Amino acid sequence: MLRIWLIRALLAAIPFLIYFTWRWRMKSLGREHGDTPWGWLVLAGGLLAAASLLVLPLVTPSHRGQTYVPAEAQPDGSVRPGRFE
Repeated sequence: MLRIWLIRALLAAIPFLIYFTWRWRMKSLGREHGDTPWGWLVLAGGLLAAASLLVLPLVTPSHRGQTYVPAEAQPDGSVRPGRFE
């Protein structure tokens, strides 16, 4: 679950990373740049995070019609992970 949240946070941060990289490059070249467009950056990050919510069901496998077999402890102390059959 943490991995999913981190991926969404990274997607939301992409517009900020692109903008601040561009701004740093323009500053190093001595060119003028305007104020930071916070509203546009937040909107773009939110749209990327929302798009990930829409794409996730399309790329994850569906286990409809399958039976879940829970994890089992083996006699040797190891654990067989849960699975779908």
